[in-house]
Amino acid sequence: MRAGFLKCAIEEQGLTPGVERAMRAVGQASAPSGAPITVHTNPHTGSGLVAQRVLAEEGADLSKVVIGHSGDTTDLDYLMKVADAGSYLGMDRFGLDVLLPFEDRVATVLELLRRGYAEKMVLAHDAACFIDWFDPEAKRQAVPRWNFRHISEDVIPGLLEGGASEQDIETMLVSNPRAYFER
Repeated sequence: MRAGFLKCAIEEQGLTPGVERAMRAVGQASAPSGAPITVHTNPHTGSGLVAQRVLAEEGADLSKVVIGHSGDTTDLDYLMKVADAGSYLGMDRFGLDVLLPFEDRVATVLELLRRGYAEKMVLAHDAACFIDWFDPEAKRQAVPRWNFRHISEDVIPGLLEGGASEQDIETMLVSNPRAYFER
């Protein structure tokens, strides 16, 4: 049995001993198997760069790594450093406007597209069918666009209206995920 992908996380607390142990194990498992990696990060602490360093030290192929939640920031310098190091930017919390408004998320993706980073981004919403820690009605009120339709109904039209091409959309939604999973 082979893993479809591996996941680890580094949050605001940084590279704690437990986080480092888990992250190194993920890197070690990915290196010989080629299994892609997704990392839950906090872009406001630069943790994507820390994750890249640790995973690379363990032999992981950074071109098979998605630095998750990269779309929670508008810091283009940080995002370009992550992408330039070889990983995909997970622009993956569309709908969670409480963390970063929709307009800022779209504007950031559009600026990265203008700078030539279409092949370094994947788009998603990080939505869930069921969350038992969030009352369904409170969720609908707090984050009404955090659902499985938001990408197709709002994000893609917003990107196209802002100047993204159909090819950019195809790259971020089809080609990049395919390349991420291919071994």
